[in-house]
Amino acid sequence: MTKSFVKSSSIVTVMTFLSRILGLARDFIIARYFGANDLSDAFLVAFRIPNFFRRLFAEGAFSQAFIPILADAKASQSDEEVQTVINHIATKLLSILMIITLVGVILAPVVIFLFAWGFYFKSDPSQFYLASDMLRITFPYLLLISLTALSGSILNTYDNFSVPAFTPVLLNISLILSAIFLSQYLATPIMALAWGVLIGGVAQLSFQIPFLLKIKRLPKIQFGHHKALTTLKKRMIPALFGVSVSQINLLIDTMIASTLVAGSVSWLYYSDRLLELPLALIGIALATVALAKLSNYYANNDSKGFKETINKALLYALLLGVPSCIGLVLLSEELIITLFQYEAFDAYAAKKSSLSLQAYGSGLMAFIAVKILAPVFLSRGDTKTPVKAGIAAMTSNILLNLILAYYYGHVGLAAATSISALINAALLYYFLLKQSIFKFSAAFYKMLYKVILASIIMVVYIYYSASSIDYYLQSSMLERVTMTSETIIISTLIYFSILYLLGVRLKQI
Repeated sequence: MTKSFVKSSSIVTVMTFLSRILGLARDFIIARYFGANDLSDAFLVAFRIPNFFRRLFAEGAFSQAFIPILADAKASQSDEEVQTVINHIATKLLSILMIITLVGVILAPVVIFLFAWGFYFKSDPSQFYLASDMLRITFPYLLLISLTALSGSILNTYDNFSVPAFTPVLLNISLILSAIFLSQYLATPIMALAWGVLIGGVAQLSFQIPFLLKIKRLPKIQFGHHKALTTLKKRMIPALFGVSVSQINLLIDTMIASTLVAGSVSWLYYSDRLLELPLALIGIALATVALAKLSNYYANNDSKGFKETINKALLYALLLGVPSCIGLVLLSEELIITLFQYEAFDAYAAKKSSLSLQAYGSGLMAFIAVKILAPVFLSRGDTKTPVKAGIAAMTSNILLNLILAYYYGHVGLAAATSISALINAALLYYFLLKQSIFKFSAAFYKMLYKVILASIIMVVYIYYSASSIDYYLQSSMLERVTMTSETIIISTLIYFSILYLLGVRLKQI
């Protein structure tokens, strides 16, 4: 079990790392060409809306509900019945998404008003209309990426984790090429990004089809009713809240940010993008593999494998998440300046983005914990428990948003999201204890002590070795990259060296 879990997690992590590095390159290009202003705010809202629904219908509630159903069918049903389950669910998903996409395209201005009403009430309406035009182009991405996620869920269930993890690379490539080349031929250059999203969606779906054909699990249109649809509906509807709370919170942040000064949406976006790098490499990678493994263990009544999988995921999350959290907070401004502060993206935008990165980064461990703990319930077919925790977290986020945004602007929005994630994670663990499903092992607490000690020593090094921000601002790109890389590499070596001296051996974990 351990070797299989580690190997699968490592594959997902490597592919996700490649995707996220290209994602940072994408954001670097976007920041350099378009900066952080009302135009970039308009695009980011038009991109975030289909992305929000994608998290609900794709990586979020749908995948979390679908994979246990498919794993159960694979374990107990014939190949023909497994294909029937896939066909019915794929057909239903396609039908619903086509309706939603059509409505979204036709009513784009209404959707923009609902999700970013601040644009509508500004003195210059051009931002609102630009966002509406771009949403008409980006909204079909929801259909394409949701079908891509369906394909990825099937591949994951059949232990193919590399292809779904690599697929996001294609969106990043599409956006980079569109920003550099397509923008030169459009009257409104930033519209190229909207087209890049649509082209990327087509590329992602097309890429996975050959791999589905290889395992003979390509979905086919099959109308009618199937009991799997009832099970999916029963599990998915509450999971829309339970699993996707962090995305709902981010969307609420965007809604309120649209009422703040121009650039607020962009500042939150760039800081969130840096948060997403360790969150994807650690939390999402572990959760992706864990859900598939947990679902299979539960379907086969293997309680030992079930608990060991949870424990391994949390140990790796602790080992890698804590130093990442510290790095995001202590090196926030250096990271933003190094990656984005060029040409159209000025020092003021870098400073504002770094402040929200500190607020987001402080909640990294909570975000990772939610990614790992929520699938534990979902793999058992329990969608109600994550909903209870999710609703409590979402309610607290809304209240904290209204309070903190008033005093601290966009930084308050980021802080509220992190606090609500902490509430969500705490409640999920409370329910795990209450239902006698899982509790932290002695090995976890022992590792926590060692991680804290190693982290303290690493913090001391970062504090005394970091160059001044003024020096970063005056340096070239190569000098910035060199300084930041040196700090990160030496900090990492110090952290793992201390752990080694404390007796931590990765092979034993």
